Amino acid sequence: MEKNPSSKYKIRFNDCDLFGHLNNSRYLDYLINAREDHLLEHYAFDLTTWYKKGVGWVVGSHEIAYASPAVYNEIVTIQSALLHADSHFLHVETVMMNTECSQLKAIMRTRLIPIDTKTGKKEMHSAEFMSWVKTLENHTIPNDISLQQRVAELRMALKSGAVRTF
Repeated sequence: MEKNPSSKYKIRFNDCDLFGHLNNSRYLDYLINAREDHLLEHYAFDLTTWYKKGVGWVVGSHEIAYASPAVYNEIVTIQSALLHADSHFLHVETVMMNTECSQLKAIMRTRLIPIDTKTGKKEMHSAEFMSWVKTLENHTIPNDISLQQRVAELRMALKSGAVRTF
């Protein structure tokens, strides 16, 4: 099972600032949308189906580092991975790079909290969900280091040319 799916996206004009750089707030949209695409394409996990069952997730926090600008008309590669799952939250990392995966554009770590969509209140993940989602965890990515440490690690790996997926 693919634990670090990736896909390519084109940076659109309306998502850019006057300098042709991807607007900072739009990075979140690209990264979140990529993860949703990865869930559906690689795991047949459709958020709409879960929402209809009364299960959803809200963002508890985002932590993002902008490493180099993504620019208008550029094709970027976005990879995502589940770092950790427990009954109270999911911890996801998404990484944006250039097409060749040789330059880091941005990295974001997101903590998602499960909720009951009917009540809007926090709810623990079910045992059934946990048994499935634990199979998606990517244990090769350190979950216990700071975002700044992770950026340094990725930059070093990219500079050495040794690693193309993270």
